[in-house]
Amino acid sequence: MKKPPIAIIGGGLSGLYAAYLLEQRGYHECVLFEARDRLGGRILSAVQEDNLASGNRFDLGPSWYWPDFQTEMDGVVAQLGLVSFEQFELGDQVVEPPNKEPPVRMRGYVNMPPSMRIAGGMAALIDALRSRLKTTQIITGAQVRSLRILENTADINSELEVSCDGHQTASHKVAHVLLALPPRLAQHSIRFEPALPTALATEWAATPTWMAPHAKYVAVYSQPFWREFGLSGAAQSARGPLAEIHDASIPEGKGALFGFFGVAAAGRDTVDKNTLLTLCRQQLVRLFGPAAATPEIEFLSDWAKEVFTATPADFDGTGEHPEAPAATATSSPWQDRIIGVGSEWSPQFSGYLAGAIEAAHLGVQHVLKANTKHSV
Repeated sequence: MKKPPIAIIGGGLSGLYAAYLLEQRGYHECVLFEARDRLGGRILSAVQEDNLASGNRFDLGPSWYWPDFQTEMDGVVAQLGLVSFEQFELGDQVVEPPNKEPPVRMRGYVNMPPSMRIAGGMAALIDALRSRLKTTQIITGAQVRSLRILENTADINSELEVSCDGHQTASHKVAHVLLALPPRLAQHSIRFEPALPTALATEWAATPTWMAPHAKYVAVYSQPFWREFGLSGAAQSARGPLAEIHDASIPEGKGALFGFFGVAAAGRDTVDKNTLLTLCRQQLVRLFGPAAATPEIEFLSDWAKEVFTATPADFDGTGEHPEAPAATATSSPWQDRIIGVGSEWSPQFSGYLAGAIEAAHLGVQHVLKANTKHSV
């Protein structure tokens, strides 16, 4: 029996993994829409341009996963043939008090179970999944504006309307739509005809988008010089602008430090990028010494300014991991037609990379069950 066409909105980890699972189950008429002109969503691994072939990619989005309890994620990493390694944590950490008090060197700690990174950055996950998709049609630069259910339709077909800036609107008739984007963003940016049930729309709108209020800074050096002084590269600061810092070095490659900003999105918005970079360098010098003053290259990603991640409601958020909302309507014309598969819909790991894997798997299982029910 021919499998019905399916649309996937979002080309991050959950969207690509859902497409991968669907192809494995014989669904060869899938179309994936990504609003950005790149795949990956909140996964973004920056490249040092003069080291394109060396694997020197640095994560400006999520960096870690924990295979000891995120076993499905670990299985995907192994299945795709990717190499993982432990986050470097050996040595002392530095703690910076407020009010211009000097930093204090303290005994470091090692996370158990260990935090794991992927060689080539988390974008290696995206590259590996993309390379394995054979039949899925992928359209980038395509922001989905509306979803509309066809009138007088006896089966579960619906019509997906896609519009791209500067391009003519295209329509695609599909049986299901997998929403591989944050619930709040879906509710904010997509027009549903008929409207979503009020309770569901309210729940989606109230679900914080993980990472949306955050910003991340990376400084790259020729080598991890701090290790020579017995430092792990980890630091905590009550002064800022970075509140939490970690070693982001590449094994047998470049040294790097990354930090999460402790300044809220509204505060960052009052300072230009060059000033922020200067303040970050000055802080690294206070924490790790004068060698930190001259990185080879710097990267800064402010996710609160990413319109395909954050909404106005996320701007003042605290960035906590959300509680998973309902993934579909239980009683409305939208039941079994739209299914949330973004990371926030994960029951166990909402917001995490492992959550994207879990939510995609559950969403595909929902599609299989719905099609079996409607084919009987």
